[in-house]
Amino acid sequence: MSYATLMVHLELGHPNTALLGIARNLANRLHASVVGIAACQPMRLIYNDGYVPAEIIEQDRQEIDDEIKAAEAEFHAALGASVAKTEWRSAVTHRSLSDYLARQARCADLVITGVDRNASLFDSSRHVDMGDFVMQAGRPCLIVPAGTDRLALDHIVVGWKDTGETRRAICDALPLLQVARRVTVVEIAAEQDLAAAKADLQDVVGWLKRHGIEATALVSPATGDDAGKLSAIVEEQGGDLLVAGAYGHSRVREWALGGVTRDLLLRAGRCSLVSH
Repeated sequence: MSYATLMVHLELGHPNTALLGIARNLANRLHASVVGIAACQPMRLIYNDGYVPAEIIEQDRQEIDDEIKAAEAEFHAALGASVAKTEWRSAVTHRSLSDYLARQARCADLVITGVDRNASLFDSSRHVDMGDFVMQAGRPCLIVPAGTDRLALDHIVVGWKDTGETRRAICDALPLLQVARRVTVVEIAAEQDLAAAKADLQDVVGWLKRHGIEATALVSPATGDDAGKLSAIVEEQGGDLLVAGAYGHSRVREWALGGVTRDLLLRAGRCSLVSH
């Protein structure tokens, strides 16, 4: 198994240098092609007596056109000379951006995207709801925090929970796990479940070994804050990438409680690969 095609999502109106650097390095390492993509919605206008000044519409249209052209130029400048095959896609759509990107993800094995620096409840024209996107994409998503310009893959940590989402995530991450120097599978379990968790992780480690991956199991007692505990473990272990399943609970409960998924998507200071 490998990633034959990567899709990298560029944020309009901002430089994407670091994100494109990660996409380029990963594509070269895996001999993959790269699809660049950007999208936005047109300005939402408040009508006054049914009239919208033509200059406002034209100004918005020109601004969008300039930003998309700039993103395309940035994509080709960063990858064109070093990646064997590249492709560019963009759209101005009235649909949600997460829906558009999820549909386009059908052409890729892995989607690379950053954490939106301008997320706003009041302006969705350029904001991708990352939760919606991950749930719809049907592809693993590599979430890159702002300012991160390299993905070392020296040590990958898998946050294990015996759910379908986690099994999907570890399968999706196999191409990266196979090139990592070190892999640790971590489960956080209640005190009474520690012995069972250790036995379960041996199954996971054995499965990885049959894929040519030597991994170490680590079980840690729960403290009531799984997100914080997992983050601390990754930090202590010197992990470069965290692999985890997304939305183990219903989405409403996940957002309300501020669960592990929300921490991975919005607050992480490291790269994460998530699958739903």
